[in-house]
Amino acid sequence: MNDFKNSNSIIGKKSYAFALEVIGLYKYIIADRKEYVLSKQFLRAGTSIGANVNEALSAESKKDFIHKLSIALKEAKETSYWLNLLKDSDYISSEIFASNNQLCNELIKMLSSIILTTKEKYLTKLNS
Repeated sequence: MNDFKNSNSIIGKKSYAFALEVIGLYKYIIADRKEYVLSKQFLRAGTSIGANVNEALSAESKKDFIHKLSIALKEAKETSYWLNLLKDSDYISSEIFASNNQLCNELIKMLSSIILTTKEKYLTKLNS
């Protein structure tokens, strides 16, 4: 079993920490705001990022690595969508939104960068 808190992977650590934030916010939304549908979608997408990063870190090939991280990126973008919807429908405050959205955007940028760099290196090797 991976120890995400002590992992050498920055994206692994950050995606795991973000999943814990998502779980905490989900608990708040269902307990205090009594909202169950949007929050469940947010929980699913937000925790899926780290699960796909974890799969990518155990990828069987560079192609598999890129594919798994691409799924994580899609989940991060979906999480951003649900965060915006929760804010704009007044289930979460602008302050709660801002901190979570910042973390989500950091993950999106990191995932995009890792995917791009890996594709450049991988495709360069394939075309050599």
